Amino acid sequence: MSEWIPICRVQDIPVLGARRVARAEGAAVALFRAADDHVFALLDRCPHKGGPLSQGIVFGHSVACPLHNWTIGLADGCARAPDEGCTTPFQVRVEAGEVALDAAELHTLAIDEPAAAT
Repeated sequence: MSEWIPICRVQDIPVLGARRVARAEGAAVALFRAADDHVFALLDRCPHKGGPLSQGIVFGHSVACPLHNWTIGLADGCARAPDEGCTTPFQVRVEAGEVALDAAELHTLAIDEPAAAT
């Protein structure tokens, strides 16, 4: 059974924007809020050149990397054709407006990845 760590409320994430979640090890996780209030979590690092996805433009269920405008799917973390590559997605749970992330994933996924390039 997963242990869920409360992070914030949905309203704390800007609509069509992001919020960064720092981790003790590894790159930060970015929480994204789509226009339909669906919340997604990805490693805050573009698979292309490591750009900070949390600074990108959210549209639909995608984000445009601020460095080279790659489109990254928020549900799977993968670049859209013709680009290739994926960043790590994290499970998100939203209950009663509270956003939580899986503790095990936060402590184990992509901890060897460097922080996003700025």
